[in-house]
Amino acid sequence: MKKNNLLLMADAYKYSHHKLYYPETNQIYSYLESRGGKFEATVFYGLQYYLKEYLEGPAFSQEDLDEAKLFMPEVFGRDDVFDASKFQYILDKYDGHLPVRIKAVEEGTAVSVRNVLMTIENTDPNCYWLTNFLETLLMQIWYPITVATISKEVKRLVLKNYEETASEKAIAAGVDFVLNDFGFRGVSSVESAGLGGSAHLINFRGSDTITASVFAKCYYDAKEVYGKSIPATEHSICTLLGETGELDIFKHVLNNFPNGMVACVSDSYDIFRACEEYWGTELKEEILKREGTLIVRPDSGDPVMTLLKMFEILFDKFGYSLNEKGYKVLPPQIRVIQGDGVNYDSIAHIYEQLKVVKISAENLVFGMGGALLQKLDRDTQKFALKCSYAKIDGKDVVVQKNPTEIDAEGNVKPSFKKSKGGRLKLIFRNGVYETVQEGEYPDFEDHLKTVFENGKIVSEQTFEDVRERCEVGGFSLV
Repeated sequence: MKKNNLLLMADAYKYSHHKLYYPETNQIYSYLESRGGKFEATVFYGLQYYLKEYLEGPAFSQEDLDEAKLFMPEVFGRDDVFDASKFQYILDKYDGHLPVRIKAVEEGTAVSVRNVLMTIENTDPNCYWLTNFLETLLMQIWYPITVATISKEVKRLVLKNYEETASEKAIAAGVDFVLNDFGFRGVSSVESAGLGGSAHLINFRGSDTITASVFAKCYYDAKEVYGKSIPATEHSICTLLGETGELDIFKHVLNNFPNGMVACVSDSYDIFRACEEYWGTELKEEILKREGTLIVRPDSGDPVMTLLKMFEILFDKFGYSLNEKGYKVLPPQIRVIQGDGVNYDSIAHIYEQLKVVKISAENLVFGMGGALLQKLDRDTQKFALKCSYAKIDGKDVVVQKNPTEIDAEGNVKPSFKKSKGGRLKLIFRNGVYETVQEGEYPDFEDHLKTVFENGKIVSEQTFEDVRERCEVGGFSLV
């Protein structure tokens, strides 16, 4: 059986919709938005992957349809739900090219929440059912969008703290490697690693998720490998000779990488002894003579308390300078990476505590795994794809839901799930993005561009385009 058969990639209930839409319906127009969530804006990213991987060209074949004919009746236990003729029509008339039009904001664009990000509509009146049949697959772009958003928000946090505490030299060098993707092993699939990992790479360049760079090249024609990494140990290396042999392992690491950057996990037994006696005493001179940087990694304990104690020891052993802002900076030969318990909130808390004791942000970089690629869901930014317009018997119909809800105190109030109605347009007015009706504000450019039409990608973006757009575009808050 074929693994990726588009005809088997929708929620089961959608196969009945061709019968359930009101008679004479001939067009369905739907839109995607973030209805709110943790952050006040999202970075649009990932649509091009889904278009190339699943929808471009003949999206399905006669073989796929024949397979679905046998499969779907078993799903429902009846043969009057799945209508093969609907898909046969697309095969016969369009050779399997999907008669839909998709418009979207350019990838890498940061748009405030509660704004339209993408629209989809059928271009053949006989295929009105197809628009929302594709919702299941297209809705999955919530994932790369949310990863890109978290990554960008962390970058904003990093830049803020660099501006407040770091030297001008450190600021000039950039923050591309302050947040590193450690998430490959923690995601649910290789596809998640590629999608989420590449979403991170539109903001930073530090990554151990190799497939992220592969995705960027395959689906966004990246001109280079954007995910960069360095040699680093793990506990299987540092515990190989037992506790008494840890110092010998550390020596071995320095001997094999006598220059450049190398990271060494140092909490296998006692992170503070490692900093004070091994790195800060036995190996101090060797470290200071290196042309490169040793990056010491803790991996257990309370992040703030561990880091504060580590920096106290490292400043005592290696000394420090005060930058022009009055914050302490270790010698360039030694730095610290925090990769345990790292998420947006913990990074903010760590920075705040470091500022209290006048430690510059430039001493520390982060590795982020599950919280970057896995500890998120569709409700992190409350994504929804809803119908807002239809044609029934040739007449325009504005479609909208406007539910009420009851809270824990028993109060009835409007729900945040209220949807938009009509055909939509995204404009940039008075410094913010704004969703309006398609015919409104004719002098304002519609930032929704056609990217896919009738089986073809009509506007393709490179990874460089996406990165540049994300870099220059600030979040526009409504």
